[in-house]
Amino acid sequence: MPSLNDIRSTFLDYFEKNGHRKVPSSPLVPRNDPTLMFVNSGMVQFKNLFTGVEHRDYTRATTSQKCVRAGGKHNDLDNVGYTARHHTFFEMLGNFSFGDYFKDQAIPFAWDLITKEFGIDKDRLLVTVYHTDDEAADIWKKYAGLPDERIIRIPTDDNFWMMGPTGPCGPSSEIFYDHGPHIPGGPPGSPDEDGDRFIEIWNLVFMQYERFEDGTQRDLPNQSIDTGMGLERIGALLQGKHDNYDTDLMRALIEASANATSADPDGPGKVHHRVIADHLRSTSFLIADGVMPSNEGRGYVLRRIMRRAMRHAHLLGAQDPLMYRLVPSLVQQMGQAFPELGRAQPMIEETLKLEETRFKQTLDRGLRMLDDELESLPDGKALPGEVAFKLYDTYGFPLDLTQDALRERGRTVQIAGFDAAMNEQKAKARAAWSGSGETADAAIWYDLSEEKGPTEFLGYDTEVAEGQILAIVKDGAAIDSASEGDTVQIVVNQTPFYAEAGGQVGDTGTLKTDTGAAKITDCRKTAGVYIHFAEVTGGTLTRGDGAQLEVDHTRRGAIRANHSATHLLHEALRQALGEHVAQRGSLNAPDRLRFDFSHAKALTADELEQVESEVNAYIRQNAPVETRIMTPDEAREIGAQALFGEKYGDEVRVVSMGHAPTGKGVDKETYSIELCGGTHVRQTGDIGTFVALGDSASSAGVRRIEALTGDAAFRHLAQKERKLAEAAAALKTQPDDVPERVRALMEERRALQNEVAQLRRELAMAGGAGQGGGAEPREVAGTAFLAQVLSGVSGRDLLALIDEHKSRLGSGVVLLIGEADGKAAVAAGVTVDLTERVSAVDVVRAAVGELGGKGGGGRPDLAQGGAKSADNAQSAIAAAEKVLEEAK
Repeated sequence: MPSLNDIRSTFLDYFEKNGHRKVPSSPLVPRNDPTLMFVNSGMVQFKNLFTGVEHRDYTRATTSQKCVRAGGKHNDLDNVGYTARHHTFFEMLGNFSFGDYFKDQAIPFAWDLITKEFGIDKDRLLVTVYHTDDEAADIWKKYAGLPDERIIRIPTDDNFWMMGPTGPCGPSSEIFYDHGPHIPGGPPGSPDEDGDRFIEIWNLVFMQYERFEDGTQRDLPNQSIDTGMGLERIGALLQGKHDNYDTDLMRALIEASANATSADPDGPGKVHHRVIADHLRSTSFLIADGVMPSNEGRGYVLRRIMRRAMRHAHLLGAQDPLMYRLVPSLVQQMGQAFPELGRAQPMIEETLKLEETRFKQTLDRGLRMLDDELESLPDGKALPGEVAFKLYDTYGFPLDLTQDALRERGRTVQIAGFDAAMNEQKAKARAAWSGSGETADAAIWYDLSEEKGPTEFLGYDTEVAEGQILAIVKDGAAIDSASEGDTVQIVVNQTPFYAEAGGQVGDTGTLKTDTGAAKITDCRKTAGVYIHFAEVTGGTLTRGDGAQLEVDHTRRGAIRANHSATHLLHEALRQALGEHVAQRGSLNAPDRLRFDFSHAKALTADELEQVESEVNAYIRQNAPVETRIMTPDEAREIGAQALFGEKYGDEVRVVSMGHAPTGKGVDKETYSIELCGGTHVRQTGDIGTFVALGDSASSAGVRRIEALTGDAAFRHLAQKERKLAEAAAALKTQPDDVPERVRALMEERRALQNEVAQLRRELAMAGGAGQGGGAEPREVAGTAFLAQVLSGVSGRDLLALIDEHKSRLGSGVVLLIGEADGKAAVAAGVTVDLTERVSAVDVVRAAVGELGGKGGGGRPDLAQGGAKSADNAQSAIAAAEKVLEEAK
């Protein structure tokens, strides 16, 4: 009996031998179809090849595509566990032709694989074709030898595929297996077609036409093939089973659940085991592809699936978290075909364990509340909608989880009441938000969030994605379209653009549609809506259009490097300065980073050098940067630092980087752990290098470090190197000798300055040329008074001259006015025997006032002041003499 792994390999190898490129499965989050919550078929990753937008180096492909159907119009969640063939996660085997071969080869490929490679009895097979597709019917008849009664013509859209209302489309042909008359049901197209006797195992789409808005269609120039065969369904058939959950892979997961709960896999808890096995696959693969549980978008769907599985584990009697313990069994079964599962195993296990631990705390109370409500209801009466809403709002029970619990008791929910309670809560939330001080014109974003839901952010793991334009706003009003030259704000349903938050600036880049293009100059967020500030650079953008969004990769890379370096800097400061260091603000821009932190004094040169050296050591370590989702309390328990100014909900992203033997975290070896919603490098080595530009005061008790990383740091260091070389050349020495040469020149300069000052003092004392000649004392009011105007003598030299003159006078008053570098300096001295009668301060102030200056001060025996000019020196001397006369 072939295993599902064998069947997958046989399928892919068969088409590879027939000229097809074996293409790995794409991630579950679609990057090229904004209308999809998750990838739900094999053709999604090839959509742009079919439309001609993209070209690759192959025209034939084969895949085993992982798919999830648990949200939107493709939602199988309610049926999972109760039917034989419904799953949230499944694999779609497919072969594709992009303008290469068509029906004449696609049908033989399918027939030979099924009847020869898989050995399925051809007498048990029948096919459907679109009722006008004579070409396909003839090939089935001639190549496969099928009689007319086993080629069923279907006139409905079940056998006509369309990519959308317009665009590529074409007929399809389905292959069915007849399980025999002992199974109820009729052939496709009959009234009993929903029975289980005839089971579709493969669908071949013949992409033949292009449909236009007026309903007309014409042949595509490059006709293509898109096929899909569910691995689980064909696996059940080849293993002789009538139930997908009885296949080897699913049975192994069910057995793992049974062993972990000590509950019979085929007993009363059979449905519970099946739900757990299915949901284990979908949750694990979603986490591996970067989806994390949250309260919105894809993360909310993931949480719904997780909590549904966890409730079924609870019903099996599991007292402790169960799901994470089953991950090794899943990796064992599927890890070889999907290596990303093994790589992400630790993150999957941790996420499942944390989510189940949290949910268990409220599950018991919620179920008790549900039981109490049901006891008071008459038999068969639906649960009031407001009760279901309370379970959702208070205990985190999604509506479908409550419906699932009631289903087992033959009950339903009053949906209208649930919707009314939800709308009432939204109205209250909006009223609270409107009074929060936000600008009035921002109400448009809240309306959009309420109507369309918050924007899905894809930018943690991609910088290119497709989105659908939900709104275009110009001058505060919504418009249907914008043309070249318009400056607008654009909202899409999903985006790779990071919105400014937590110190990280918003992304820039481009947005393109089939009819227009725009330059994105900023991205911000209000009420969960990402607002792309845009300048329309060509054509016309229209609400409802699909758009290709691309972040400026170089700029984002620089921002990521600066943001990750900020985390390392924060921890390095704590290590160097102490545990009191805490973040008080930051900026992570493409050209630099800025980090404000609590610290009372400036860093010494040695401290700054230590911090810079430690950051670079962890950059060179090239350790992976890891992210996890936790509650704020759980994050703080493992030592995560909360960033200043951030508002945290009931979940946070925890970013960890660096290995330290005396670190923190669960393993006690993690260097930096912080709560952060920003984007980061994948490895610390991606930062490149780190250069601290210096430390300065930001505010009282807060210091600021500005720094550079990557290319900016390299250019900064290169510029310093050039300047050093220029200085060395000017000094006629080698760069390594520049500091010593500069010190020698400074010593020489100081010696010369002292020599010049001494010569000036000697010249002034001698009354030389330009120094006021005749510097002889005269008597004023019975007191010896010496006044002198000195050219080229600075204020600091005047004081020494004052002392010398006082010494020569023995008793008297000295006034010196110096002028140097365009400024005037005034100094006055009074010998000790006269200070009780005359104060040097009064003399200086009188002189300074005449020179146009203000004030002056010192001691009674020595004072000084300054002014802009010495032009009125004689008036200043006269004012000083008047002070002596009045002091007589």
